[in-house]
Amino acid sequence: MLHSLLNMFRVPDLRNKILFTLAILALYRLGAFVPVPGIDFEAVRQLQEEARQGGVLSLLNLFSGGALTRFAVFGLSIMPYITASIIIQVLSVVIPKLEQWREQGAIGQKKITQWTRYLTIALAVIQSTGLTFLFHQGGGGLLPTQIVVVPEFSVPRVLLIVLTFTAGTALLMWMGELITQRGIGNGMSLLIFASVVSEMPFQGYRLMVEDGGGMFGVVLALTLLILVGIVFVEQGQRRIPVQFAKRVVGRRMMGGQSTYIPLKVNQSGVIPIIFASSVLYLPALLTNVMPPGGFWDRVRTFVDDNLFNPASFVHIVFFGLMIVFFCYFYTAITFDPAKQADTIRKQGGFIPGIRPGPQTERHLARILSRITLPGALFITAVALVPSFLVIVLDISFIDFMGVSLLIAVGVALETMKQIDSQLNMRNYEGFLR
Repeated sequence: MLHSLLNMFRVPDLRNKILFTLAILALYRLGAFVPVPGIDFEAVRQLQEEARQGGVLSLLNLFSGGALTRFAVFGLSIMPYITASIIIQVLSVVIPKLEQWREQGAIGQKKITQWTRYLTIALAVIQSTGLTFLFHQGGGGLLPTQIVVVPEFSVPRVLLIVLTFTAGTALLMWMGELITQRGIGNGMSLLIFASVVSEMPFQGYRLMVEDGGGMFGVVLALTLLILVGIVFVEQGQRRIPVQFAKRVVGRRMMGGQSTYIPLKVNQSGVIPIIFASSVLYLPALLTNVMPPGGFWDRVRTFVDDNLFNPASFVHIVFFGLMIVFFCYFYTAITFDPAKQADTIRKQGGFIPGIRPGPQTERHLARILSRITLPGALFITAVALVPSFLVIVLDISFIDFMGVSLLIAVGVALETMKQIDSQLNMRNYEGFLR
């Protein structure tokens, strides 16, 4: 294994790509510690302590690698771009123009990418403005105590903070695209990977300090078990055989080969968890605008005691159902059985034993529905690991451990596959079996 890993640095082109990617990630982590101007640094320190207690802020802080609670330049991370990509992907199903661009190949993809960038900037402006207002008011419903991070609230100061956050997101978007073009792996995914992984050592250290080595060993063993399960499910796929008929072109016999359509068990990745988390914590934002007293106080109490409490039955059931729903929803968006069946028919192929056309479409839809269920149940179980730790082991600060592992393993596997293919192209032995 070590010999195979060293092969990565024996190929000059591949070595340069890896070093370039590592340099960009190092710059990203540096920017996660550079604060925006016009904030109270003592309040920022208190904000970091509050974020370590879990809750809504932990979710928002997860994808920024701690940059959000530091009010750093890269505080919004790459999440506005991810959100914009998801919105464009969903809209492409209902807006004919976007669907037309998607079918135009490279030219259409360039137009979609450009509009995704525009939407990213718009979302970054909205999110940074909202965060500035929220933390000027003490954090709203996100924090149990009032922490005023932006004490001087003037128009020039707000514009400066919003501009800094938005510029940081735009810079990250450019850095992610640079990694994709000149580095190795998907740039946006690697930026999220760096954010998620950067928080893991601190959680392990805090667990050992507060609960001792025994509890740390139990959680470490559980983490390794989950890690093996994630790798097993992420690699799992259903291969649907496709046979292409022979045809005569001039004097040559063409076709006749066999291939397969790989349908992953977890077709939607970690996107359903991100969607479900956004829906779950939407009430936190709504409770901030509710008037005080009477019925609205009872609503706030219910939301705090149930939706935001990992040990609550309501939290577990609602979060789990949302993940399963979004697994099916996102899978239906990313894989269209009708379009796939039509593509197979146009290429002169067929699934053995299945007629081309509507029967192939129904066959693909039935298989996709059957394999999506175990994948959805698995990532639901992984996402609910923190809830079980709270109930069984009384550990309340390892929020979103399952989400972190899913993201880390998924991105690591995809990047390793790219490196492995580069090695195999140059007649070197890869490290994936």
